[in-house]
Amino acid sequence: MLQNIGFFVILLGVLVTVHELGHFLVAKACGVKVLKFSIGFGPKLIGFTKGETEYQIALLPLGGYVKMAGDMPHEELSPEEASRGFLAQPPWKRGLIVLAGPAFNLIFPILVYFFVFLGPHQATSTYVGSVSEGMPAQAAGIRPGDRILSVDGEPVRTFNDMREAFVGRFERPIPIGLERNGQKLTLDVTPTKQVETSPIDTVERGSIGVEAVSKPPIMGVPPGSVAEQAGLRTFDRILAVNGVSVETEARFQQELDKHAEGAPLELTLRRMEPVAAGAVTGRVPSVLKLTVPKQPGEGLAAVGAETSDLYLATVAPGSAAEKGGLRPGDRIIALDGEKPESFVKFSSKLNALKERSFQLTWRGADGERTKTLAQAPLKTEDELGTATSPIVLGVRPWVLSAADMPVLDEVTVHLGPGDALKQAALIVPKIVGQMVRVLGGLVTGSVPMNTVGGPIMMYQLASKSAEQGLDSFLHLMALISINLGVMNLLPIPVLDGFHLLSAAWEGIRRRPIPVRVREVANMVGLALLVLLMLLAVTNDITR
Repeated sequence: MLQNIGFFVILLGVLVTVHELGHFLVAKACGVKVLKFSIGFGPKLIGFTKGETEYQIALLPLGGYVKMAGDMPHEELSPEEASRGFLAQPPWKRGLIVLAGPAFNLIFPILVYFFVFLGPHQATSTYVGSVSEGMPAQAAGIRPGDRILSVDGEPVRTFNDMREAFVGRFERPIPIGLERNGQKLTLDVTPTKQVETSPIDTVERGSIGVEAVSKPPIMGVPPGSVAEQAGLRTFDRILAVNGVSVETEARFQQELDKHAEGAPLELTLRRMEPVAAGAVTGRVPSVLKLTVPKQPGEGLAAVGAETSDLYLATVAPGSAAEKGGLRPGDRIIALDGEKPESFVKFSSKLNALKERSFQLTWRGADGERTKTLAQAPLKTEDELGTATSPIVLGVRPWVLSAADMPVLDEVTVHLGPGDALKQAALIVPKIVGQMVRVLGGLVTGSVPMNTVGGPIMMYQLASKSAEQGLDSFLHLMALISINLGVMNLLPIPVLDGFHLLSAAWEGIRRRPIPVRVREVANMVGLALLVLLMLLAVTNDITR
């Protein structure tokens, strides 16, 4: 707890210092007398005076301030100090002083990201850990264990490089260069169009259906298949082929390549057998060996099986799925006539169909069935015993743990000072644009108000990012700094944006905004900020 509070204080303390330092340095440069530089609000904890300025750290770390002489309309100054008051300065100087705080918050992340990007970093390579069934990569012949070298002639080293290379490339053949067992190949793949939409952005990119994570070979067994005839069952996990360990799909494929079609394959399997002990039911593992002749095709097809992804591991008692006739071991075929690429895509579409019925096609022991179903409330309890009734279908696939799906290969990426600075300078404007779109979405309603967070969320984010390492913590610091910079530029009374607008108004109209208008505007702005803080704290508590 104390450690997390420490990270939270460091996070806020640095960002507040950066913001107020901008006001302070530019005010000094413009000849304005600075009376106090405070990090935090409320009673002073520690402090000292140097020259004409008092420096202090106050009790509440949720902000800070720079107190300048003559920054209040009715403040009286001695004749020798009158010319050094804030309001006595020309509009352009006041504008610079006000702008400096948000500007420092936007410049500081470039420095942060420079140090994050500088030097060697580990990144996920383009090693293909798994290939989704029915996707373009599988159709083109890409296998687990391949290493992708280029996309449409563009070299790629990391999985993120490859993902970005598919932006705008879809629904046409794309040459993919890859390495397989030491040999270089080029395959033409036609990516499907994938639209990634969020409240802040919409990106169209190609999707070929490869993943960096390496999945274990867990099979789905169709009725009447060679696999079923050999005694294999859905959710059997292949541990070895002819005595050779195959812990991943890639290793399984590499071992299959050593055997000709029709050759006997002795499979060592782990089978989760259902057991019942009174009112308690569960599964216990057993290990067995079965032999199956190698079939045409690759991967699990070579043993007469298919991927288990769309097979149902559980069907909740009393759920809409159970009432509709679905049973554990059934395989999802289509939803509203469309074949889902994966259970994740199937679940995503289900989430969009909570308000209406749909046609579901599945295959069970008795063959294929198509039925009109609708999701319904299902009573559930969490670990704390809190009861909820979400609207769900009530089915789940076989769930793998993170330990079951490791990323097997990483590459070291080196960035020199020039490249690190370039990357930092490019990423900050991109994030600023995203922040602006989020704020616009809050106004228009496209971004829900419950996404707004306050001090509790910041505390949680600070502690979690610190656990993930220094780079993660610095990344969070940069994001919040950008957020503070953008927010402070809004033309809301009390914020820097309104003071900047006031200076611009006076510079154009040659007269200041009337004092009474300023006072009313400040009251309105303060009320808006209080309401925003209440919303943020309410959201924090609700979460």
